[in-house]
This record gives sequence, C-alpha cells and structure tokens, in this order.
Amino acid sequence: MKKFAIAAAAATALTLTMANAAFAAQATQTAPMMLAAGEVTQAKEDVSDTWITTKVKADLVTEKGIPGSDIKVETNKGVVSLSSMVAVTEAQKTTAVAITKKIKGVKAVSADGLKAQ
Repeated sequence: MKKFAIAAAAATALTLTMANAAFAAQATQTAPMMLAAGEVTQAKEDVSDTWITTKVKADLVTEKGIPGSDIKVETNKGVVSLSSMVAVTEAQKTTAVAITKKIKGVKAVSADGLKAQ
C-alpha cells in the first residue's frame, strides 16, 4: 500500500511539473505571435503599394497618347511618384496624374519627375 501511495504522489508531482511547463511554453509563444501580426500588417502595406504601382503602370501603358512604357512609377505608403527620362507634353502629364489619382488606394501623386516639353 505504501508503494502505491508513493507512486501516486510521484505521478501527481510529475503531472503538476509538466502542466507548469506547458503553461510556461504557452506564455512564451504569445510574444512571437504578436510580432508576426505586426509583420503581417507591414506585408499588407507593401502588397498594397505594389498593387498600386502595378495598377498605375498598367493603366498608363494602355492609355492612348501617353508614353506609359517610358514613365517610371514608384509608390510609398499610397503616395505615387511619376518620373520619366523622356519628355512628355503638359497634356500627357496632366492625363497621367488624373489616371493615377483614380486608382484605389492612391493618397497623393507627385509628377515632379515628369519632364514636360
């Protein structure tokens, strides 16, 4: 009977030790999950900027009368910058800015890099 009581006490102690270790492991896993959530938010922003850049570029390339393939498009936090090594007319510059402003997610457009004739 004593052997059974000792075995039961040992099993209970071992179970409690393992349970504490399991709870401790869960507590340490919370911080990395929170960090990962922040990284996901950053990734969504990056994807959004990439999507905006791609959409603007596609719309400029398909617009007749605009040298869309010569216009460089960069996006940072929703702000789109247009630039070109090739000179464009003032009308083409205005059209490019108007097309860009219509894209969902665009907060502002800078066309200072577009060389106007």
